[in-house]
Amino acid sequence: MAESQLSILTESYHYMNATFKKRLKKACLLLSLPFIVLFTFRMLYGYNATRYDVLEGSGDDFFSSITDLRKNYASEKMYKGNYQAHSGSESAQGTGGNQKYEKTASVRAKSSQFEKDVAVVNATTRRFSAVIQYEQNLGNNGNRESHLLIGVNPAAFDSFYQAVQHIGRITARKVTKVDKTNEYRQLNAKRTTLENTLASLNELKSKGGAIGDYITLHDKILEIQSQLQGLGVELGNFNTENEFCTVRFSLYEGAERATVSIWARLRTSLEWTIQYYCLLMVALASMAGLAFVVLVIAEKLKLVEKIRE
Repeated sequence: MAESQLSILTESYHYMNATFKKRLKKACLLLSLPFIVLFTFRMLYGYNATRYDVLEGSGDDFFSSITDLRKNYASEKMYKGNYQAHSGSESAQGTGGNQKYEKTASVRAKSSQFEKDVAVVNATTRRFSAVIQYEQNLGNNGNRESHLLIGVNPAAFDSFYQAVQHIGRITARKVTKVDKTNEYRQLNAKRTTLENTLASLNELKSKGGAIGDYITLHDKILEIQSQLQGLGVELGNFNTENEFCTVRFSLYEGAERATVSIWARLRTSLEWTIQYYCLLMVALASMAGLAFVVLVIAEKLKLVEKIRE
């Protein structure tokens, strides 16, 4: 009898022990899952945030404060709603069937080998037959800046844009394309109007009249001729031989950014995870305690039975 009871107690102990181990493993798994999720999230965030800072770095754009920079325009032929790069023929001068646009790339980079990278920029510009239309160099050794506005042939724009991104460490980059077709047509229409007005005024001038009227007419003719000259300069930027896309390249001198080791990332992620995991557990424990208190109060007041009744 004693042996039978001892056997039953032993079996019960083993069963309870096995059940306890299973529940303990399940509880540990459930509690460790949020920790693993938080740790993984922090590691991925660290890598992605670093990459974002490199590609979309903040900072003032040097060229945004300069208003008298040259404007470059290009054109594309349109066939049945599709754009196709123009062949360079003089027909691209017309307004029908052509899209005029302004395409600008802004690239900012930092370099620990400033003079070498400036030479690379100049060599790359020559290699793509581009034109430096504006250049300004600032600062003393250790804190120098070089700002270039480069006109690039539209066909070589993408290749040149990719090439300059291998110079220094890129901190910001952006490409903007603005349609200028309507502006080009308006300039042509304005020129036509001024030319017709000028022809009419010259015709009136040939008829003679009072000296005062003649002087006023002469001044009006000079004013229109001046406007036509200004329009000629603006329209000259749209000519086929002057077609360029713009690359604004700014190079800043500075030490190479130190790389973050995997151990530093692991330590930072672990510290962050422990901190927020503890906060999460405290929040869950507080919610569980609050729920327990509410249930006890409800039991004491017999709220469930009253609700059922």
